[in-house]
Amino acid sequence: MLIKNVETITLKIPFDDLYTGPRHNEHGWTHFDAVLVKVTSEDGQVSWGEAFAYNCANAVRAAVMDMVAPLVVGRRIEDIPAFNLEIQKALHIWGRYGITIFALSGLDIALWDLAAKQAGKCLATYLGGRKRDKVPAYASLVRYGEPQPVTAIAVQAVAEGYADVKLHEITYENIAAGREAVGKEVRLTTDVNCHWSIAEAEAILPRLKELDLLWVEEPIFPPEDYDTLRRLGRFGVPLSAGENACTAMEFTRLAAALTYPQPSVTKLGGVSEFLKVASHAKALGKTLMPHSPYFGPGYWATLQLAAHLDQIGMFEFLYVKPAAWMGIDIPLPSQGKIAIPDKPGIGFIPDETALERYRVA
Repeated sequence: MLIKNVETITLKIPFDDLYTGPRHNEHGWTHFDAVLVKVTSEDGQVSWGEAFAYNCANAVRAAVMDMVAPLVVGRRIEDIPAFNLEIQKALHIWGRYGITIFALSGLDIALWDLAAKQAGKCLATYLGGRKRDKVPAYASLVRYGEPQPVTAIAVQAVAEGYADVKLHEITYENIAAGREAVGKEVRLTTDVNCHWSIAEAEAILPRLKELDLLWVEEPIFPPEDYDTLRRLGRFGVPLSAGENACTAMEFTRLAAALTYPQPSVTKLGGVSEFLKVASHAKALGKTLMPHSPYFGPGYWATLQLAAHLDQIGMFEFLYVKPAAWMGIDIPLPSQGKIAIPDKPGIGFIPDETALERYRVA
């Protein structure tokens, strides 16, 4: 496939965290930042990718257009993973991880979307076959920081049919409120977002074991402190991490310390690197719990990977209400499961009205 053009579209879409009751803490996170990568081939076929852009959209867009696009436009690409590696080598002087890989991730997703579209197949089939048509989803709540909204929203999610709920709470009080709200039959997790010190993690993990959590996510900083994560496993609480790991190389070190590796297709290098992580996890006998991006092409690509791979566990659905969806007919959870589209490529078709309304100049 010969690449004619690469463009970016930067979006900022507000969302509602679903809690309408009284609260002591102010609203924190209120908008999604997104950088969509639009690739056009010589034959006029358009494909889409997404580069991680939370609070870094301007830098990511610049990286796509100034660093990645000049290496792609005019190239004929037949082997996407090999081309991905070529780009990594060309850009390594600016750092292998972070913004550089976010930008490459968006391009890589778009290239796989294009290849599958040109073959007339959904990405899962193009990669070798669909293993499933639906994937279980868990409700991933934002951080509320106090028991009342945690309780209310967790109860709401369970009432909608979710059998799994993830908190983003960091105190025992709020995590315990979540457990009491969902009961013993619902599986519960919490994402700490690297908030605890090692001493704090060692103090709270024995208490969390009593709450029977399915996993505790990114308990410490830095997230790549593999040795400490391995030592924290002695408390008997399953640990997960990986959304902040870039490239499969990072996962070869990280996965051994975890129960559930969590690659993010928009952050680790796109579909090409995700497939390498999946192969490594399978060899270790570990189930992936991917970090699912925020409703753009990365969301759709993750669903296609979930359809294709053997060892995918659950799909993370961020339990909020956006002001608009980026794509037409986005597959949403119903009774805790998401039906995976069987359209060409990743299945993403942009909602032009939403893109126009929330586009950042």
